[in-house]
Amino acid sequence: MASSKPKLVPVVGSELPAQFTAKAVGRANAIELITVTVKVRAKNDKGSADGLHALAMQAVKNRSHVSREEFGAAHGADPADLKKVEDYARACNLNVVESCTAKRRVVLAGKVSDFESAFGVTLERFEHPGGTFRSYTSSVHVPPDLEPIVEAVLGLSNRPAAKPHFQARRRANPLAGMFASADAPQPLTPLQVAQLYDFPTGLDGSGQSIAIIELGGGFTMADLNAYFTGLGLPTPSVSAVSVLGASNTPVNDPNSADGEVMLDIEVAGAVAPQSKIVVYFAPNTTQGFVTAITNAAHDTVNAPSVISISWGGPESTWRASERTAMTNAIRDAGLMGVTVTVASGDNGSADGLTDRRSHVDFPASSPFALACGGTRLEGTLASISEEVVWNDGPNSATGGGVSDSFPQPAYQKNAHVPKSVNPGHFAGRGVPDVAGNADPESGYEVRVDGLNTVIGGTSAVAPLWAGLIALLNQSLGKPVGFLNPLLYSQIATGGGLHDVTVGNNGSFKAGKGWDPCTGLGSPDGAKILSLLGGTNGAATVSHDGASKKAAAAGAAVG
Repeated sequence: MASSKPKLVPVVGSELPAQFTAKAVGRANAIELITVTVKVRAKNDKGSADGLHALAMQAVKNRSHVSREEFGAAHGADPADLKKVEDYARACNLNVVESCTAKRRVVLAGKVSDFESAFGVTLERFEHPGGTFRSYTSSVHVPPDLEPIVEAVLGLSNRPAAKPHFQARRRANPLAGMFASADAPQPLTPLQVAQLYDFPTGLDGSGQSIAIIELGGGFTMADLNAYFTGLGLPTPSVSAVSVLGASNTPVNDPNSADGEVMLDIEVAGAVAPQSKIVVYFAPNTTQGFVTAITNAAHDTVNAPSVISISWGGPESTWRASERTAMTNAIRDAGLMGVTVTVASGDNGSADGLTDRRSHVDFPASSPFALACGGTRLEGTLASISEEVVWNDGPNSATGGGVSDSFPQPAYQKNAHVPKSVNPGHFAGRGVPDVAGNADPESGYEVRVDGLNTVIGGTSAVAPLWAGLIALLNQSLGKPVGFLNPLLYSQIATGGGLHDVTVGNNGSFKAGKGWDPCTGLGSPDGAKILSLLGGTNGAATVSHDGASKKAAAAGAAVG
């Protein structure tokens, strides 16, 4: 009976985000069938928002992680909490598709009208440049006994969640050659970048699996085979995993998300050619994004030890509960020994918004992400001649700044992170943590949809660091996992990073030590490995030999 339905209360953080300007154009189709994911808080988090945060930090200190098989019992949801969600859903005429302790989620299916009633929302259609999406302008509501255990409700909205962070190199003016400076930056292959950053030699990623999250686009093996043959490398093992019905769907346009997908695979694959690369294709929604990270972290078949993410959006465009669900998914990955590298954005300190405030990109601003900023890199063979902050203008510059949502994590306490420049001057998490070559002018030679081209952006830095971490894990014989606390202590103090001190990204200037443009700096790969207790080693396919050959030959691609 309708009168027996409990009074609903808001889910904390589910209110409309600060940046939401879409115009409603009508009600959503009441009989449309949709799928919704209810994320349930970990049992260890009850009563303390930082319950698992301390455990993640301890895992770093002890270099110990929980196995995927053990995670559910150690840090998953309480089965009783899952059952409460299931019982309520069934009472609201919704079907339970999945209930998982380890992944802390209950997946539901049903009609829009039944979800509206169950969660106390009105679902509408909104206009955006690519068409329309479904969303709501209120908070999500649940019964009072569910409010303490529900972390987020994802999927009521299918608003596009993120954009890829890559930029193509500007096509040169045909007349510019006679006037061009001899010092102008030149494109590089991933192998040349790896050599300039002294990535460990004699290692090729054997035995490692790299997960790549994609929210659109696709790849073809013909392009990958041509590209890696041009580099003198074997084509890595590359496979696609479907998430929520999305799939490997190249659209044959190098300027589309295909450019992101191919850049990610080719950079990571060149650095660690014997690694297994698994691409998780998900819908471009918060539900798809969080589900892809969760599925990759818990994948017992492919067992990735690093996840690379080159998609994101301004922190203020996310509902707080969505940010919580995402950052806790990344935290869970760290507890299982999985490093998550994330691009920090390509639109400078404003992150593409026009409200005259500074914004950091999310999920790079998650305190459990290894946020990757961008530089312009110049050098010859194994010698860096110059490295400065990437800034070719307000919408072609590395992202970075100070979070207005996440407090400063313990590992940044001695990094002299300034307070936010925005009103309120929040003492937030500083972004990025590290950097790497990203300027499209010194960008990466890649192959996309049959075309040899040059692409930059912080999108390239996330897979570059992911490839490096695969090499580190190969040498060490175990995953480095959540790397940030070690970066800010023994790696930075031990000289494992090149401090970038020249340039700005808009509101912020580079300087000695950590800064909101390039973080702690770009990698000295061999030094990082040494500081972590590893050594270079002999590999079946020598990355060192291939990189020297490619560097000396100029590395023509394809």
